[in-house]
Amino acid sequence: MKLSIIVPALNEAGGIEAALRPMQAWRGTGCEVIVVDGGSSDATAALAQPLADRVISAARGRARQMNAGAAVATGSVLWFVHADTLPPEAAPTAILAALALSDPLVPTVSRRHAGSKKCWGRFDVAITGASLMFGVIGWCMNRRSRLTGIATGDQALFMTRAAFDAAGGFPDQPLMEDIGMSQRLKRLGRPACLTHKVTTSGRRWERRGVWRTIWLMWRLRLAYFFGASPEYLAARYR
Repeated sequence: MKLSIIVPALNEAGGIEAALRPMQAWRGTGCEVIVVDGGSSDATAALAQPLADRVISAARGRARQMNAGAAVATGSVLWFVHADTLPPEAAPTAILAALALSDPLVPTVSRRHAGSKKCWGRFDVAITGASLMFGVIGWCMNRRSRLTGIATGDQALFMTRAAFDAAGGFPDQPLMEDIGMSQRLKRLGRPACLTHKVTTSGRRWERRGVWRTIWLMWRLRLAYFFGASPEYLAARYR
């Protein structure tokens, strides 16, 4: 099973190399890395070029960028990693183990999910930054996701190509595309909730203020579940 890692990026020149560097060892084992630039005004695409198998351009917006990356990916498993998120070293093995327990090509297969074959999943997340609240926020995100079966993009969603196609890809919307995709994938089955942790930047919380961001995101998520349009929510978010 080949793993394609798709990284949507926009004006990430300050961190794209650090994000891609841990993936270089995985490329040597057959994984492919695809960076999808959404029209950066900085050197994101140029810096990513030597550290990725492909760097392509797409219309701005994570959903469109991730769908564009999936369209050119050659792997049977797709893994979507934000440009400000760092995955653990064992991530590819953990993904393939969760999706293909009986596959003899998986080197170290955990039996944690035995008896419940999965077609998609996500990681636990830890948030980096100065605020002591980040530990609480991360714990709440992981717990909520485990209870509801809904994942956020910060948790690095992965899925089989067949599941991605069956779901119709990420919904073409400017916000909550990760929630929308989770809802589509849940129709195919519950996610594999991996306890391995990806670490994601707390910069959006720090930029807006931690409590203000928490309050804003809860309001937007609640409005989304009650039918508010993603376009309206995106305007509120900005």
